[in-house]
Amino acid sequence: MEVKTVGVVGCGLMGAGIAQTAAEAGYATMVREPTQELLDKGLERIRSFLAKGLERGKLTPARRDEVWSRFKGTTDMADLADCDLVIEAIIEVHDAKVALFAELDKVCKPGAILATNTSSFKVADMAAATRRPGQVVGLHYFFPSAVNKLLEVIRTAETSPEAVDALMNYARLTGKLPILVRDAPGFAVNRFFVPWLNESVRLLDEGVANIPTIDAAGCEALGIGMGPFALMNATGIPIAFHSASSLGAALGEFYAPAAGLRRQFESGKMWEIAGDVDPSRKQAVADRMLGVLFGIATRLVEEGVASVEDTDRGATVGLRWAKGPFALMNDLSVKRGLELVERMEALCPGFTPELLRSQAARGKPWALRDVRLSIDGPLALITMSRPEALNALNSKVLHEMKDALGTLRKNRDVRAVILTGEGAAFIAGADIKEMQALAEKPAAIRAFTDFGQSVLSDIETLPQPVIAAINGFALGGGLELALACDIRLASTDARMGFPEVGLGIFPGFGGTQRSARLAGRGIASELVFTGDPITAEAAARAGLVNRVVPPAQLMVEARKLAGRIVSRAPVAVAKAKAAIHASQQLPLDKGLEYEVDRVSEAFATSDRVEGMQAFIEKRKPVFTGETVFAKVKKPAKPKKRSGRAAKGKKRG
Repeated sequence: MEVKTVGVVGCGLMGAGIAQTAAEAGYATMVREPTQELLDKGLERIRSFLAKGLERGKLTPARRDEVWSRFKGTTDMADLADCDLVIEAIIEVHDAKVALFAELDKVCKPGAILATNTSSFKVADMAAATRRPGQVVGLHYFFPSAVNKLLEVIRTAETSPEAVDALMNYARLTGKLPILVRDAPGFAVNRFFVPWLNESVRLLDEGVANIPTIDAAGCEALGIGMGPFALMNATGIPIAFHSASSLGAALGEFYAPAAGLRRQFESGKMWEIAGDVDPSRKQAVADRMLGVLFGIATRLVEEGVASVEDTDRGATVGLRWAKGPFALMNDLSVKRGLELVERMEALCPGFTPELLRSQAARGKPWALRDVRLSIDGPLALITMSRPEALNALNSKVLHEMKDALGTLRKNRDVRAVILTGEGAAFIAGADIKEMQALAEKPAAIRAFTDFGQSVLSDIETLPQPVIAAINGFALGGGLELALACDIRLASTDARMGFPEVGLGIFPGFGGTQRSARLAGRGIASELVFTGDPITAEAAARAGLVNRVVPPAQLMVEARKLAGRIVSRAPVAVAKAKAAIHASQQLPLDKGLEYEVDRVSEAFATSDRVEGMQAFIEKRKPVFTGETVFAKVKKPAKPKKRSGRAAKGKKRG
């Protein structure tokens, strides 16, 4: 499922931003409104967004004109017929959305993916109105949709993996940081954010503190610039009220709007946030708000709605909080977090998730991984997932990478590995702040460098081939890591280089060695001595990259290549990888000896028998990965007879 053309139904504030992100990423974009008047307003809104980008220096006139040229407007639903992806962004009314999806299903081509930007309703409701439930997905953008990087990609029980993969890829290509979420009330972010807002009003209703104190306590507890009441004023009290109403209907009374929120919504007025802060009440307020936040965030993870890491990313990227719920719990201690959650039992019996109790009993912090490992049958995907730091390498990342590689080394079912980065970078080098701190201790910096080299060695010696899908910046340690992989595919957007000499150091994770072996001494010297980055095409010409593909095709090509490798005899592939690696270490005569030994071992496998027999029988081989034949037992030698018995037999 490849997305080339995008349709957006509804061109209000959200829809206009959604359409803009698509056009800016290079997609032909069709915008639909039911009347010409609404369409003109919507297109003018987009034109205004682009004009602001020009004023702020984020767009050149040529770039503005290029983006604008990709838009087409229509009032005819039939004009969406050829779109590969259609995103619904109309008013948040359940029946209107369901009716729209029924109409889109009739209009759009069979292969098209239909997506809803709903923030309140179940995606499955929209999918049920179509004959293509496997191709219906939620794409929940966050305001302002043209700027906010977070995008919740919501899958229902029927959504196909292909549709999910296509939209995760689409999200990244449009500059978003996607999190994968199961279809559930509030999805991930609103599931904990809206109750956090609602609890602030409940605290006001109960007289625990006034609005200025609650806002101040919320800011301090989460490290944010606007408290809950200021946020509701900024984003709209009706949004908070309707979101809480939707959650209450789905999840129960505790999630329903507080009495004060209902009154404020019905008044049509904003909150009065001026006044004095009472420092003596801030701790009580913070404890209640954190208790609600921790309990609900853990519950949604327990239910499989989202992962711990993605829940925190939803908070830090989508809401712009300094830390997410689980990082905050780690700061306080999980045990302390449990205490705060258990206090909420008086208001909501059964509020405390068992997952939180078990985590506290283990006495360990939540694992927030920057290196994500996912295994799908014979294919493994390692994703460097620290996009806020351009996936920079630090000690934590290196240890997590080593753990992931160790897991794969033990897994005989995995036959190929893809390694890529989340966001705009593959890996943009080492974490300079950590490097600077270590630099004061020579022994520490040597230990860090030795450990980094050992991780890259683990990649080289992993039995399974590793494909680097270089999606963006691969600088310093990032390029070194890519060079340790067996095969390198690069996006046309990728940039590579060794900038270390500009910092007074030079590559230490094998950059001087592997670059020279792959590209030759001259190319390696120029890269290292100047520190200048090169394009993906230049890297391919130098032999550092196998080939370059458009961004939209990078993961598609990586998966295709991995699929071809997976279909081959795994033991033969592993031994061939070892022989190729040895060619970089041994003189030719020793390398040839090593090759003969490995080939001989490959001949002694069941896979060799299966492969040759399948060739003769003209069928597809089924490789099991068995390393050796079952040994055939030799006939037992006759036992030696005693001398007397032997003589007796002879005499007879």
